[in-house]
Amino acid sequence: MHGFERTAPDGAGQDAEAAAGADSARPEGHRVVPLASALLEGDGRILHWSVDAENLTGYAAAEAVGAYAAKLLVPKSERSGITAMFDRIMAGTGWSGPVPVRHRDGHLIELEFHTYPVTGPDGRRMLLATASDLEGLRRVEADLAVLDGCFTQSPIGMAVYDTELRFVRLNSALARINGVSIADHIGRRISSVLPGLNSTEIEAVMREVLATGRPVVDARSHGRTPGDPRRDRAWSASYYRLEDSTGQVLGLSSSLIDVTERFQAEARAARAQERLTLLAEATARIGTTLDLQRTAEELIEAVVPRFADFATVDLLEPVLRGEEPAPIASDRGVILRAVAVGEAYESGLVNASDAVGETSQYAADRTYTECLRSGRPLLRTNVDEQILSALVSEPERVAPGLEAGIHSYLLVPIMARGMVLGGSEFVRTRNQESFTDADVALAEELVARTAIALDNARLYRRERETALTLQRSLLPQEIHRTLGLEIAYRYLPSSLVSEVGGDWFDVVPLSCGRVALVVGDVMGHGIRAAATMGQLRTVARTLATLDMPPEQVLTRLDETAMGIGESQFATCICAVYDPVERTCTVAAAGHLPPLRVSPDGVASPVELPPGVPLGVGGVAFESMEFALPEGGLVALYTDGLVERRGQDIDQGIGLLSRTLAGRSRTLEASCDAALSALVTDGTDDDIAMIMARALPVPADRIATLPLDGEGPLPSRARRFTRATLESWGLSSLSDFAELMVSELVTNALLHAESPRRLRLFRDRTLTVEVADSGGPPPRVRASAAEDEGGRGMHLVSELAHRWGTRPTKDGKVVWAELELPLRH
Repeated sequence: MHGFERTAPDGAGQDAEAAAGADSARPEGHRVVPLASALLEGDGRILHWSVDAENLTGYAAAEAVGAYAAKLLVPKSERSGITAMFDRIMAGTGWSGPVPVRHRDGHLIELEFHTYPVTGPDGRRMLLATASDLEGLRRVEADLAVLDGCFTQSPIGMAVYDTELRFVRLNSALARINGVSIADHIGRRISSVLPGLNSTEIEAVMREVLATGRPVVDARSHGRTPGDPRRDRAWSASYYRLEDSTGQVLGLSSSLIDVTERFQAEARAARAQERLTLLAEATARIGTTLDLQRTAEELIEAVVPRFADFATVDLLEPVLRGEEPAPIASDRGVILRAVAVGEAYESGLVNASDAVGETSQYAADRTYTECLRSGRPLLRTNVDEQILSALVSEPERVAPGLEAGIHSYLLVPIMARGMVLGGSEFVRTRNQESFTDADVALAEELVARTAIALDNARLYRRERETALTLQRSLLPQEIHRTLGLEIAYRYLPSSLVSEVGGDWFDVVPLSCGRVALVVGDVMGHGIRAAATMGQLRTVARTLATLDMPPEQVLTRLDETAMGIGESQFATCICAVYDPVERTCTVAAAGHLPPLRVSPDGVASPVELPPGVPLGVGGVAFESMEFALPEGGLVALYTDGLVERRGQDIDQGIGLLSRTLAGRSRTLEASCDAALSALVTDGTDDDIAMIMARALPVPADRIATLPLDGEGPLPSRARRFTRATLESWGLSSLSDFAELMVSELVTNALLHAESPRRLRLFRDRTLTVEVADSGGPPPRVRASAAEDEGGRGMHLVSELAHRWGTRPTKDGKVVWAELELPLRH
C-alpha cells in the first residue's frame, strides 16, 4: 500500500457528510441493516468513514481516516491476499463478496462488500466500498422470504394499493377469488376490475383508512365476480395504511377471506329475526276490534311493505252476514268480497284486483277455488302470463298484473274452526326476492291469527245483529197522539261495534187522557241486557196501564229485576202527566233527573227523591209532583246522552239545559239540537230520550160536573151526561153512558164516603170517571138470582170497553171507557 493524503476530495467529503447525516437522521425503533460506506485512495488509505462503518467495526472516523484499510481491518495472515484483490479491483470494474474484517476489539466479523472504482475530480483513481453485516443481512433476507412466502402462498386474498386505490400487487389467492388474472388487476381500481361488487362502499372504506390511518377490520363486501358470475358471494376484508420510515403514506394493504356461508347464515338469521319481529308486531296489532273490515285492514298494514308489495283480504259472502259458511263442494264455485286491499306504492295492481266492497266469482275448477277447498297455501315463485291467467278471476286482469311486475305470488286460505272464511293474497313486484317456504310459514301464521279474530268478529256481528233486532223489536213501534201533550223521542244505538245496550223508553196511554212516560237503562251490554230490557219494559207498561202511581210501578219493577237474576240492575224513571190538572208525577230508581223547561224558556233539572237502581231491593221509592203549564217542556233521557269519559256528568246535564233553554223550537228540532250539542263524535253507550210539551186541551173535549149540593145525584149526572154527549155529537152513546154514570155515582154513594166529581173526557175513547173521597175500590161480584143488588159493576164491566180505578190524594177515581163511533 502507498501513502495517502489525509484530506479527502471535496465531492467525496460531501458524500460522506451526506451519508453520515442520513445515518444520524435514521428514525429510532426501526429495524434496519447497517450499511457502512468508505472511500479509499488508490494506495489504500481511507478518505471517508461513515457512521455505520464506525458502528460495524468499532473504529471511529478519527481513527480510520488517513489509515491504510488493510492494516486497520485485515489480519496479517490475510493482508497479502486482500492487497492483491484490491489491485485487481482498482484495475477492473468492481467486485462483491464476503470478507472477514477485524473488529477494533480484536474479533472477526464477516461483512458483505460491494466495491465501485471511481475517478476523482483530479483524475485520480479511488474506490467506493459499501459493507453490511452478513449475519444481519441474512436475517433480513430470511424475513423478506417469509413475508414474500406469506404473500404469495397464503390462501387468503392479499393486495397492495397505491394512494389512488389502484392495485400495485396482489397474490394468486385474490386473483382466483376474483376470477381475474394478476396482470389485469395491476394499475386498475376495484370498481373497474369488479363492477359486480358494492365497489362504492368498498372504496369509501379504503379512502377513510388512507385519510385517518385507522385500520378497518371485517369490512363486508358482496356481489358477483367473474370467477363465480351466477352466485352472490360475500367477503370480509381488513385494510391498513402503508407508510415508509419517514411516515410518508405509500398506499394501503388488504387481506380478504370468503365468508359467503357465514354471510348467508347471518342473512338467514336476520330474516328469521325480522319474521319473528313482524309476527310479534302483527300479533299485537291484529284483532284489536270486533270489526271484520278493521281486522282485515290490520293484517294488510302488518305485511305491506315489509312482507309483500301488495296484499288483499277477501271473505265469503256468508261470513260478512255473520253466518257460518258451508264447505266448498267440488262442483261449486265461490263468491268473495274484497274487505281490505293494500299496496306499498302505486303499481297498477288495483286494476288487476277488486276494490274494497267489490266481489269476484271463481268457478269450481279455478286455481283460487281449489286452493280454498284444499285449505293449503298456494305458492308461485315465478309468475308468468300462463300462471297469472290461472290465478285471476277475469282474463282482462292479466295484462295489468304483468305490467305491474308480479313475479312471486302467495295465496293463503283464511280458516277458523275448520271453516274456510276467505283467502288472503300476497304479491311481490319490486321486492326481487321470491317467496320462500319460510315466508309461506310466516304468512300461514299471520293469516291463522287473523282468521281467529275474523271469526270472533263474525260471531260477534251475528250476536250484535240478534241483540239489535231484539232491542228494536222491544222498543215502541208507534207513539200514539196524546191529547194535551206533544211528544218527540230519539233512540240512538251505541257507535261502538262491540256494544249493544239495554236502554229503552215507552209512552203508555192511560185513562182520562193521562200518559205515562218511561225511560230506563239496563246496566251491561249484549243480548242479556237487551232481553232484560224487554222484560222490564213489558212489566212497566203493564203496571202503568193498571193505573199504579209511579212509585208503585218502580217498586214492582224492582221486584221483577231481582227475580230475573243476580247482577241484573237497571235505572228507570217514570212520569205520569195529567193534561186536565196539568201536573206531572215523577219517581226515579237511580236515574238521572228530568229537565223541566218553563214556558218562558228557563231550564233546570227537577230535584227528585233519591232512589236506588232496580234490582237492589229493600228500598222504598217516592214520587213528587210538579206543575207543567201550557208551553212547558219536560225531558227524560239516559246517561248515554250526557256522560262522556273523563268529563263530569253534571257538565253534560248543564250543556243539555243550556241547549233546551230559551229558544222557541219545535219539539223535533229540540231533540236534534240536543243530539248535535252532546253527541259530536259518536257515543260509547245507547241513548234514549223523550221530550214532552204541554198543549192546550180544547174545551169541547172535557166536561166536569161537581157532585155536591142537594137533590138526587144519579139523575143529575145522567142529565149532564146526555146533554154533553149531544153537544159533542155522540148521542149514539148516550144510553150506555147514562147507564154507566148512574151505576158509578150510585156505587160511590153506597160504598164510598161521597162522590165528588163527574168528568167526561173525549179523546181516542169516551171516558167517564167519578171521583169520590175514599173507600175500597169497587169489584165485580157474583150475584144470586134472588139478590136485589151487587150487579152494578158487573153491568159497567159488560158495557165498557175497559174500566178501572186509581187512587188520588183525596180518595180514588173509578173510570170506564166507551169506544167512539167510527166517524169520530
